[in-house]
Amino acid sequence: MDNPFQLITDAFAPEYRVNLSIQGLDGSIMLTLSKAGRIVAKRMISAEQRNDPQRLKRLVQSIQFGIAIEQGHSAVAILEAMTNSDGFKLPLPATKGRPGNRQPPLTVAI
Repeated sequence: MDNPFQLITDAFAPEYRVNLSIQGLDGSIMLTLSKAGRIVAKRMISAEQRNDPQRLKRLVQSIQFGIAIEQGHSAVAILEAMTNSDGFKLPLPATKGRPGNRQPPLTVAI
């Protein structure tokens, strides 16, 4: 089996700073993703999720989906892209104001 810590890190780095910390004797870990000094996502990962490749993949996709929604991407476009390929690039979200406020496309791959 692949190293789950490496799989998690590879899914989010270098876009985000990945911090994994042990939370309890049950083997649960806390995943914290940060960018430019602010926390983007924080999730508790149980030992069961961490040790099951399918559950881990779904967890990573769920986190990526949540981040993309917060960045202004269309939920429908994200779901279509997730079901049509293993890795994809989302178009830039529509933004109001200056073009300089646009965020780079989100790349999602597992």
